[in-house]
Amino acid sequence: MKAIIVGSGAGGATAAYQLTIYGYQVTVLEAGKPFKPFTRHLTLTEPLRKFGLLGNENTIKRIFPHMDVARSEKDLLLVRGITTGGSTVISCGNMVRADKGLKELGLDLTPEFDAIESIIPIKTIPVKRWRPLTQKMFKSAQELHLNPKSTPKAVELHKCNSCGLCEMGCSNRARWDSMKFLEAAMERGASLHTSVKVDKVLIKNGQVYGVSVKSGRSTKIYHADIVVLAAGGVGTAQILKRSGLHSEDKLWVDIVLTLGGILKNSKQLYEPPMAWYSAQEDYILSPYLDILSHYFHKPWRGVSLNDRVGIMVKLADTEKGSVLADGTVRKEISDGDKSKIDDATNQAKEIMEHSGVSGPFVNGMYNGGHLGGTIPLKKKDVKSMKSSELPDGLWVADLSLAPKSQGLPTIMLTCALAMRVCKSIKEI
Repeated sequence: MKAIIVGSGAGGATAAYQLTIYGYQVTVLEAGKPFKPFTRHLTLTEPLRKFGLLGNENTIKRIFPHMDVARSEKDLLLVRGITTGGSTVISCGNMVRADKGLKELGLDLTPEFDAIESIIPIKTIPVKRWRPLTQKMFKSAQELHLNPKSTPKAVELHKCNSCGLCEMGCSNRARWDSMKFLEAAMERGASLHTSVKVDKVLIKNGQVYGVSVKSGRSTKIYHADIVVLAAGGVGTAQILKRSGLHSEDKLWVDIVLTLGGILKNSKQLYEPPMAWYSAQEDYILSPYLDILSHYFHKPWRGVSLNDRVGIMVKLADTEKGSVLADGTVRKEISDGDKSKIDDATNQAKEIMEHSGVSGPFVNGMYNGGHLGGTIPLKKKDVKSMKSSELPDGLWVADLSLAPKSQGLPTIMLTCALAMRVCKSIKEI
């Protein structure tokens, strides 16, 4: 049986890994180019940043070519990894069990979470490797009764040099990314094709038979018995809509805002980001130096990288949004979400002040990098792990399936969903 998997991030790579185990002949189609980590010294750009000569977010892709950055509204940037490994290669490597909105449907991913934890080495960063300020902020969060915890991470600590640039790509390959699953799948015969942007899913008599790819004026067809879409909450929805197939006008993005403060020579960049987190009802707080805000957001330009301090707010936002076939993404920050973010940043400020960080405190860029909910599972879908609106042979294996925003790291959730989808494919 031939399977085409569209996308090589957490969902696509997991699907490739599992389906090769199940004996499928797998072809992975990735729209981006092979990933190369960012290796330049950020400090060399400091004079340009200080005077605003780096420009705005439109410059990001020129400096970090594997990041796709677009505004869905004036105040909100959406960030995707378009490359081998998808967004996992530009992540912090956080591995948390997240399943908001799924247990209510009757979907228990515990077996998949257990399986992932048995395959991927997951540990917390030893406190002795935290910067002194990060340790102090952890104690402050404890004293403020915010119940902080060390963040589980997929990082080989003996390879990690604490450069703080996880999201620019790990040049030492200390941090796990989905290329590990892709490599294992290719050892079992899977093939990977990069710079291949799938246009449509091909269907005949209610059955999928492949996908089409546009290349200039020509169209290439890849044939398969099944197609698994794992291009992310935006990419998967775009392909479905271009194919005339079902995708809901919903979108959640786990909105992030980092509050910035100042402490001389704090050097927060020189440690793994998000060493601890405090989980509240709708959001988490975590120490984090927002590189995008530091370099491209005007209010952050006046402070040295070594003196900048940040605490991230990651919010489980409302699912209000939509993805259009032409690539347009409509997503606004609701008044309710803004109010929750304001409350959370007040807590972040309290932690920082309690730890000796001073103002001026400034908000970073609103951004979202966990994109999902565009083909959400419903209770009737849980047994088959696919929407009844989709034709035979077509599956989705990414965050599109998650009906609710998590406000948490989502790599483990994406892998778990893909694993469960593959079990359903095997049982056909």
